[in-house]
Amino acid sequence: MPRRLFADDATTASLIGPSLPPLDVDLVSRVAEPALVNITAGIRPYGLGAAGSGIVLTAGGEILTSHHVIKGADTVTVSDVGTGVSYTATVAGYDSNADIALLDLNGADGLPVARIGSSALLHLGDAVLAIGNAGGTGSPTAVGGPITNLDSAIVARNAADLSRKSLHGMIEVSAAVAAGQSGGALVDRFGAVIGVITAASGDMSKALGKGPNGYAVPIDTAMNVVRQIRSGTPTDTVHVGPTATLGILTSDAQPTGAHVDVSIYGLPAYTAGIVDGETITALDDRPITSSQMLKAALNAHKPDDVVRLEVSDAEGGHRTVSVTLTVGPPN
Repeated sequence: MPRRLFADDATTASLIGPSLPPLDVDLVSRVAEPALVNITAGIRPYGLGAAGSGIVLTAGGEILTSHHVIKGADTVTVSDVGTGVSYTATVAGYDSNADIALLDLNGADGLPVARIGSSALLHLGDAVLAIGNAGGTGSPTAVGGPITNLDSAIVARNAADLSRKSLHGMIEVSAAVAAGQSGGALVDRFGAVIGVITAASGDMSKALGKGPNGYAVPIDTAMNVVRQIRSGTPTDTVHVGPTATLGILTSDAQPTGAHVDVSIYGLPAYTAGIVDGETITALDDRPITSSQMLKAALNAHKPDDVVRLEVSDAEGGHRTVSVTLTVGPPN
């Protein structure tokens, strides 16, 4: 199950603002749940799957979710919470730094659409509700609590692949967010979406008495990514369309470059003669100083593009290799 565990040293601010009536969990849930979907991501050939949640942006099937829910997936299946109807989905784009992804459902029409609010108007102490596919059961679960931080910094660990990522500007909520709610909706007392659930407090934080807490990407941040994807223009952080891959696993080389840890058999880099232990130092004359810079350079490319790689080996040899990219899972 995709979930985020974290280490967080942010302090909790004091509550401010006038007191309001308690949030009506049942009423808000009935307003928000019809515009939510369940997401199952599959990885071939192993048949492994991860469960998450999503938010319906358009009646025709644009779905907002967390990037880590669909990271590495070969297939993505989405089911409507209200009707149970399942759809295959394509990944329209994503920003891994913001942990946001946009999906397009094949053949969807007339879906209930979420009401999108604004995270700019939030205050500490506001009562909110986190709703998503907790535990991957297929039935949305809602947990409520007050906002305790509007600019939280966390280090999130993806339980699916154990990768870690620093996330900033998160909304922190004093609520027991659970695995499977990633990509679900953080909503206000009127049922408007004000955040995308991305993380839950980890075991260490709970042991220190800091939990349970949940974390969400502010909806204003998420919708900025959506608009960039819709524009069709990629950036160094926002990938648009199918993911292009070289078929290699990399790490930072010393003193500079992207070190090829594994050149996967049968994929483009291997076919072009790139082997384990070599270092990529440039792509289409763009200097590559790290593994992350290589990923950023590939963001602007599509499958079937031909790229020129400057490659060096352990003996100091240098060569230029042309590689035709292929379709890969969201990275």
